[in-house]
Amino acid sequence: MTAQIVLCPRCETPTSRGQEYCLECGVRLQGSSRVERPPRSTRGVRLRAISLALIAASGASVAVWATWDEAAATPIVTALGGSIPVEQPAIERSSSLANWPQGREGWTIVLVSSPKVDGRDRAVALAQSAREKGLDQVGVLDSARYASLRPGYWVVFQGVYESQAEATGSLREARAGSKSARVQAINP
Repeated sequence: MTAQIVLCPRCETPTSRGQEYCLECGVRLQGSSRVERPPRSTRGVRLRAISLALIAASGASVAVWATWDEAAATPIVTALGGSIPVEQPAIERSSSLANWPQGREGWTIVLVSSPKVDGRDRAVALAQSAREKGLDQVGVLDSARYASLRPGYWVVFQGVYESQAEATGSLREARAGSKSARVQAINP
């Protein structure tokens, strides 16, 4: 089978049968060179698209209905970060200051660090002032007795917490008593 030569209508350059464009001048050549004719009506395409969409929607509905379980309709909660304030158990207010449990590691909120040269009485007065502002579990630590604290200070603290997140959750309340309150690990 030999290729039939057709001349370009514009530049009369020989072209092959089935060639869609002239390689010399770029004009589109006439003839049935396409593999398939373009659709003249889009009605068939629309009907197919609509029917496929209906099939997909009904399939999704059946899948949801088949897997729906009333008992399993509990909400899923995902933690994205941050902390949730944890309520502290109600403690009766007494006139005495709180003590850090002996040998216990944990977290606290440091309200103020008072240099030892100012004396323990100043730190106790600061702790009493914090209690008057509504803070509970306020006490005074000797920083030299704890590895995680810088020695040479009386540390006025508020609360004994299991985790850093728990202490951070109470930080806002503590800042009512001291603007410079911060979370601190306590290691004996």
